[in-house]
Amino acid sequence: MTEGNHSHQEAVVNGQRTTEGPRPRRGFWFGLVVAIVKPFMLTWTKQDFRGRENVPRTGGMVFVTNHISHFDPFVLGLYIWECRRIPRLLGKASLFKLPIAGRIITSAGQIPVYRDSAEAADAFRAAVAAVEKGECVGVYPEGTITRDPDHWPMTGKTGAARIALMTGCPVIPIANWGAQEVFASYGSLRVRLLPRKTMRVIAGEPVDLSAFQGKPITNELLHEATEVIMQRVAGELGVLRGETPPKELYDLRKHKFREDGESR
Repeated sequence: MTEGNHSHQEAVVNGQRTTEGPRPRRGFWFGLVVAIVKPFMLTWTKQDFRGRENVPRTGGMVFVTNHISHFDPFVLGLYIWECRRIPRLLGKASLFKLPIAGRIITSAGQIPVYRDSAEAADAFRAAVAAVEKGECVGVYPEGTITRDPDHWPMTGKTGAARIALMTGCPVIPIANWGAQEVFASYGSLRVRLLPRKTMRVIAGEPVDLSAFQGKPITNELLHEATEVIMQRVAGELGVLRGETPPKELYDLRKHKFREDGESR
């Protein structure tokens, strides 16, 4: 696939050839990421990318997705790039401190998340500013790789809902499946590239948050909106897996509390 900033190109979306607009200007550092990641992904994995028509081509937006592996940011990054957007993913601050990779992802415009610190609000402010500038911000509402035994999404944190309700931007639910077959993340550090695994990603239509708009942004409101968002993500994952997601999502805080109580 050829790339360029100014020419319209053809792409295959769900098996149909369509004409898409030009790719966004990516800059040197994000261009470097694309030059490294895209050939690697196309060589070592297969892609089943669906629902790209649901990702707005312009304007500020938030996409929310499930987290199943340390490998899935590469999958989501490629997917969003193929949607003609540049992803600005929120990620753990520790990744930004790595000697070489940290410099690259920082310069590529990704947003560090400082948990449980005085700088924790900086990521939220940076994400709001990016959306208001018309950028595509990616959030993992679970905050960590799912602990659900069957890899369904967990309950989410409220950051994505707060960004959306403050800015009025669309929230696009995205589900991914297959990255856990490359890197399980828990229990094993082995990377399994062969035989080539299929990375499946689907984007759904924007989450309907109209019931929450125009109201005071309280913690209760944010939790209700977040539940709606996470149920949509779970629903999209159910489409990918051909299964019905659980009615009640795994709550990590409740399970930790229960485990702590049983260990005493």
